[in-house]
Amino acid sequence: MVRSIADAVVIKNQNIFFLAEPDGEVPLDDTHGLGLYYHDCRYLNGYEMKLGGIGLVPLIAAAHGFGSISELTNQETAMPTGAVIPKDTLGIKWERLLDSENLALHEIIEIRNFGCESVEFPLSLTFQAGFEDVYTVRQLLHETPGKLYIPRWTDDVLSFLYAGADKIYRSLSICFAPAPNGQRHQTALFQVMLGAGEKTSVGVMLSIMECTSLDEVETKPAGRSDLRKIYRSLQTESKTWLGDSTEIASDSLVLNKTMERSLREVHILKSTLANQTFIAAGVPWFVTLFGRDSLLTSLQMLAYAPAIAEQTLRLLATYQGRKIDPWRDEEPGKILHEMRTGELAKLDEIPHTPYYGSVDATILFLIVLARHAVWTGELSLFRELKDNVERALEWMDRYGDANGDGYIEYQCKSKKGLANQGWKDSGDSIVNEDGTLAKPPISLVEVQGYAYFAKKSLAAIYDRAGESARANELRRQAQDLRVRFNRDFWLPEKGFYALALQKGGKPAAVLSSNAAHALWSGIADHNKARRIAERVMAEDMFSGWGIRTLSTQERRYNPVGYHLGTVWPHDNSIIAAGFRHYGLDEFAVKIFTGMIEAAMHFDNTLPELFSGFRRDDYGAPVRYPVACHPQAWAAVSVPYLLETILGLVPDAFDRSLRIVRPILPPFLNRIELRRLKIGNAAVDLRFERRAHRTSVDVLSRTGEIDVRLESD
Repeated sequence: MVRSIADAVVIKNQNIFFLAEPDGEVPLDDTHGLGLYYHDCRYLNGYEMKLGGIGLVPLIAAAHGFGSISELTNQETAMPTGAVIPKDTLGIKWERLLDSENLALHEIIEIRNFGCESVEFPLSLTFQAGFEDVYTVRQLLHETPGKLYIPRWTDDVLSFLYAGADKIYRSLSICFAPAPNGQRHQTALFQVMLGAGEKTSVGVMLSIMECTSLDEVETKPAGRSDLRKIYRSLQTESKTWLGDSTEIASDSLVLNKTMERSLREVHILKSTLANQTFIAAGVPWFVTLFGRDSLLTSLQMLAYAPAIAEQTLRLLATYQGRKIDPWRDEEPGKILHEMRTGELAKLDEIPHTPYYGSVDATILFLIVLARHAVWTGELSLFRELKDNVERALEWMDRYGDANGDGYIEYQCKSKKGLANQGWKDSGDSIVNEDGTLAKPPISLVEVQGYAYFAKKSLAAIYDRAGESARANELRRQAQDLRVRFNRDFWLPEKGFYALALQKGGKPAAVLSSNAAHALWSGIADHNKARRIAERVMAEDMFSGWGIRTLSTQERRYNPVGYHLGTVWPHDNSIIAAGFRHYGLDEFAVKIFTGMIEAAMHFDNTLPELFSGFRRDDYGAPVRYPVACHPQAWAAVSVPYLLETILGLVPDAFDRSLRIVRPILPPFLNRIELRRLKIGNAAVDLRFERRAHRTSVDVLSRTGEIDVRLESD
């Protein structure tokens, strides 16, 4: 089992990322997910620093996206000469910075003697490289099909080399400045002498290389990296990104910090594939293109950076399914689930080249396209991707509903595919009351809502494009689905929707968070909405921080089960938006408040998920051991929740912004949005608590935009 990465210090720059313990080290065993990664391969899987043969004491560690800094000190250390260095005599500052252009991790290890006497000691840096595929690191597969060469030293450069079975040579070269005083196997040895108050430093550069010929493998020359210059360049890029996004300022320090970190994490997760930019799903397991994750992240970011959606839609359209391929669960018109580029993918050991085992990504593709048009007031992207849209709609009607019962279902065909293909895609996530697993084909409750939302939203876009007949057909299909859904998925004895319909139309009659997504999509009957909301906000579903994925009363409930009782921020943000859609504002505010308070315990950010224990039991959210952080749709959950409670409803086609029943939660009295873009216009808004209502003032506007405050 992979050890917890909950406390890992994580840095990322484009497609290269690094995780370490708070003390800066990567343990030399193989039971963790820490290390240096690139293109689904963990190059470095061990890195330890010893002073006088013993470890150092971490004081603090902080990551700033593409770099990190750790401060350490020494334990009491006895030298072979009999001299003793008292504890806390030395200060060790370990700075790291990722360089995506040169595929390198740059480091400066600065050592300072705070004592009153001279000290002399050995410093050792030990490295280990395994070149494991990320699927091997996660212990999902156990293949290492290539050849790992013995590490070697050449001109004071330590080199590791792996000849992949995919005919790719992967190398890691490590150089130092100054050169080490000695070498031992995979260890660089330095002899350090410092007078009282003196300091010195060691520069380290770890360089990654991929090539197709052994003759191309080379080691990088030694030299001290200019970390300050690289850092300034990356800082400028980050500030430009934030400057182009909607800015938030409020009287809540917690909200301000959480919003800024959320937007920075989205920037950190920017990655590239075939020279196109996308937002990777999460570090370390999902630094790749995911259909569902990338699309939901794009949707949640429309009020802040609508260009993300445009880039994502174009990229996903290029990989849209063209044929029937059971190995990859591919079907014509289908949007991919996951793309992998590592050795196992190249060898076809896994079907992720890309893999299409997602029942909802195709539908979300259509929703995001329609919502992007509403925010931008442009039909150009719709027209550009019109063929992709029609193929996606055909997939919904033909392949998505293979059994012809009127609902979109899934049944895995690939021998190495996903048994479950909704957002809860772990193998044990879709269950019955007695704890047994649901039997395919499986029609998930939220997926039917997404289908309704997609067709209804696209109908409005087709109307705008002058295709009223197509628009009317989509509306008719959506309304027909809504009627049947509220008949077939409703559980009268529970006052709730079933998690799914399975083989033979039998309901999976458990209380899950999925059912509340029906409010977000608008498919739920109004007379059912409050019953659903009250049920998911009851104690067995609402932990005090957020809504659990499964009720504590269910047989398969587990507070640390991946999808069986944990709390997922993105899940809660979607549910809160659904509450607002049906006028259930008090519940939406409770979720928003719970998420912000949880973020306080996670250093003003939210991980992929956290455990479902009651808030009253521990007073703090309990970490899920191997949750991704940062994780895209978790990072943007707070921005989306803020958009939701402020009631932002754009219509860029009509050059208008409706602000419907804006609410400020109890901890917030004032908030300003600057550079909020609707079409070609932008507006600055101030929301302020006045007596028992929330007022809205337009501070400035650029371009033609009509802002309307609506109480209902």
